[in-house]
Amino acid sequence: MIQVGIIGGSGYTAGELLRLLVHHPEVKLDFVYSTTNAGLSIYKQHPDLIGELDLEFTDTIHPDVDVLFLCLGHGRSRSFLETHTFSSTTKVIDLGNDFRLTKDKQFLGRDFVYGLPELQKEKIKSSKNIANPGCFATAIQLALLPLVSEGKLTDAVHINATTGSTGAGVMPGGTTHFSWRDNNFSSYKVFTHQHLDEIEQSLKQLQTDFDFPLFFIPNRGNFSKGIYATIYTRYDGSESDAKTLYKSFYSDAKFTVISDEEIHLKQVVNTNKCILHVCKKDGMLLITSVIDNLIKGASGQAIHNMNLMFGLEEKTGLELKASAF
Repeated sequence: MIQVGIIGGSGYTAGELLRLLVHHPEVKLDFVYSTTNAGLSIYKQHPDLIGELDLEFTDTIHPDVDVLFLCLGHGRSRSFLETHTFSSTTKVIDLGNDFRLTKDKQFLGRDFVYGLPELQKEKIKSSKNIANPGCFATAIQLALLPLVSEGKLTDAVHINATTGSTGAGVMPGGTTHFSWRDNNFSSYKVFTHQHLDEIEQSLKQLQTDFDFPLFFIPNRGNFSKGIYATIYTRYDGSESDAKTLYKSFYSDAKFTVISDEEIHLKQVVNTNKCILHVCKKDGMLLITSVIDNLIKGASGQAIHNMNLMFGLEEKTGLELKASAF
């Protein structure tokens, strides 16, 4: 069994990670570290886990676990690893943004690999440290990777993507509480969102001469989970050519699928799927991408990476079904 430790167990991402790991057939949860909740039963923070997980938060770390998931706030993984030592055999999967960019990937003797399985599965399999992608970055990259794989991204890219309220984290804020979010819609960090850097990095990995602007408008939706992204760019080929390219690129992908029908968010919420739809209108290729921000965009993708790192079948513990209602 894979012995698992989780650092930072009280947030939405950690809660989703726990829900998945408690049913993973190859995993044993060793500890869930939280200094603010030490001694508290985990189901008190994540009530849906009552009767499923008989474990308390702890402020004690076991340094020889097989894999460590870091579910800390962005920018806090580095300081945590600086002040805590783990076995040389312990693999690390960081769900924050500390190690996603190439300039940040080497830290304290650890070399972090960017953990987008559809981009670099083989590197992930042989890696000991993974930087899990951001949620928006996952949905947007999966929409664009087939194009850059053939050098066919030749103009500016326009992106409009809406995320649910869980994307803002568990701590309440002015734009996250119910009375503000309900029956409301807004944009934020227009053209400046932090995920743009990792998206551009991956695009250039496959198409080195890519040097076009990414115009990204992130939106806050009045729903809890999911990302619905529409991306369009000029495209010289036919719609049929594009569909063939996308289906070929993802022919071996376990969780990314191409739909011939228009798609919607409920098809992916509570799953580790990304569903893409491709069509061409007035010289523009329109790609629609939908994911669950907490699963495919965070915890599910982290477990997918763990499965690859330990030589497990990719879907182990991730055979999840969306609700039709």
